[in-house]
Amino acid sequence: MNETPKQLEKLKKLVINFRRDRDWEQFHTIKDRLLALSAEVAELSEIFLWLKDGEIESAKLKRHKEISDELADIFYWLLILSNDLKIDLAEALSNKMKENELKYPINKAKGVATKYTTL
Repeated sequence: MNETPKQLEKLKKLVINFRRDRDWEQFHTIKDRLLALSAEVAELSEIFLWLKDGEIESAKLKRHKEISDELADIFYWLLILSNDLKIDLAEALSNKMKENELKYPINKAKGVATKYTTL
């Protein structure tokens, strides 16, 4: 086993223990976990909302901590969801990337920003 799945498992245990210690699982329906994830994605998106292209680089630097925190919040909910839905995220991503390699072969997709159905 390589290091990535081990690290993911450690992080998953960290968030599950955090939740368990506070007795919050009782509030975590699938719907509420998905809404929480969506809210965190929206908070990250809001950082960049209405910025012009030239302003994005500046925002990335000036708001780095805030961006980092929002990404961590998103990751928290992904770990909670993957645990509760019994999905191995490392395996799921690996499998999805294999599918993507078939959908987006380099010789057709390189430098092209279209969906695989139009390649």
